Amino acid sequence: METIGELEQIRQGGNVVCMTFDHVGILPAITALAHGAGEIALRHFADPIPTTSKTSRIDIVTAADTEVEAYLVAELSRLFPEHHIVGEEGGGQGAGAAGAAYHWFVDPIDGTVNFASKLPHFCTSIALATADRQPLLGVVYDPTRRELFTAVRGGGAWLNGRPIHVTQTTELVDSVITSGFPYDKHTNPDNNLREWGAFLTKIRGERRLGSAALDLCYVAAGRLDGYWEKDLKTYDVMAGMLIVREAGGTVTDYVGGPNPQHEDRGRYVASNGRVHEEMLSVLAGAGA
Repeated sequence: METIGELEQIRQGGNVVCMTFDHVGILPAITALAHGAGEIALRHFADPIPTTSKTSRIDIVTAADTEVEAYLVAELSRLFPEHHIVGEEGGGQGAGAAGAAYHWFVDPIDGTVNFASKLPHFCTSIALATADRQPLLGVVYDPTRRELFTAVRGGGAWLNGRPIHVTQTTELVDSVITSGFPYDKHTNPDNNLREWGAFLTKIRGERRLGSAALDLCYVAAGRLDGYWEKDLKTYDVMAGMLIVREAGGTVTDYVGGPNPQHEDRGRYVASNGRVHEEMLSVLAGAGA
């Protein structure tokens, strides 16, 4: 079985002292997978899109979600048989989580509600992380715009091969930011409405776009100044948070902690870094 990205040995005095994975060298293979996923999604997007419900009537899944994830998991398992894979639809797959040094986080279609409604704003998100959830590589592909966002740790952030950077906005009042709402918003009073209202009167503009991964990439690309959202899964954001950081931005939890991805349903704040403290202050004032 052909695999790629073999472990490299680091030696001192002729002895192997540790093993490291070439997460930079595998980027072309992962971008190829993202493009393949996009082709599958666009094929479904051209046809009627029936949906089924998951946790609630508004938490939906389509045949495209299932097919894209199956394709990605099969390819990642073939290329990296010793890695664990976490997918939105299939959960933990591949090698066992406890024994795998590297974990993949796959969201086959982030923005399924948009996708099912024929709104051309959705993407595939693929991320590689260490076992303790420190992101090493992130790829987010928007097939309708043919925009490929990529980052490897320490290597900057890129859009279709060109470097991207966060905005230079220094005050929240001049900012355009985005957010989203949890699937249990009808029944859970902690549904982000207080936070949404708190930001509304303190910023230039507020947007609700429907894809966490693209929201993060838009912060990285300087299209938005900030983003916050609660109850996000690791596969939603692992790629995007790395892309933001590599573009010069900041990603924390609601109180400034650096590892929101350690929570299975995390609270994320992403910004250009310059308005970050103001965003945290607004969230605190809203009781978040």
